[in-house]
Amino acid sequence: MTGCDCEVEIQDRAQSRVLILLLLINGVMFVTELGIGWWAQSTALIADAMDMLADALVYSVGLYAVGRALTVKAHAARISGWLQVGLGLLVLVDILRRFLVGSAPVSGFMMGMGLIALLANVTCLILIARHRAGEVHMRASWIFSKNDVIANLGVILAGGLVAWTGSRYPDLVIGVLVALVVLRGGMHILSDARTTLLQVKSTG
Repeated sequence: MTGCDCEVEIQDRAQSRVLILLLLINGVMFVTELGIGWWAQSTALIADAMDMLADALVYSVGLYAVGRALTVKAHAARISGWLQVGLGLLVLVDILRRFLVGSAPVSGFMMGMGLIALLANVTCLILIARHRAGEVHMRASWIFSKNDVIANLGVILAGGLVAWTGSRYPDLVIGVLVALVVLRGGMHILSDARTTLLQVKSTG
């Protein structure tokens, strides 16, 4: 039946289901990783936990945008980008604080939690993969999920280096790198959202 928008409705439902699953996974992982990261005094784990929170917020905003006009989706992606940038800056502030006051990261917990987070984010990446070339709010979700996998590998590497060298500096360095990945992802989405809004205005 032509003109019934059935395909659009099916796509919107599929996007909603995926975003709800991603939101649940990242919400649970944020609480878990933040608690373990704080206890283990790991800036890398805390940075990764804040990345999980940023993603949960991104998926919440993306869920709101499903089924709405393209301009709404672009504005939602822009909000997601600023959330990502803001949390990345907060992580850098916490890393600076820990650099000044000192920390004693526990490498075993870093590697173990990093591996669990990696498995969670690979699952998210698989779930969002079919939507990675979709509309701007879904592209944002794909970028953040991909960045998460990179960040998790960094946390595991940091844990190994802390165990090998007996130094806290690998944890601080990887924490900074994870925060920069978060910032880069946010800036990329802001650029994508801006381009989409300009395209809408030029065709409107």
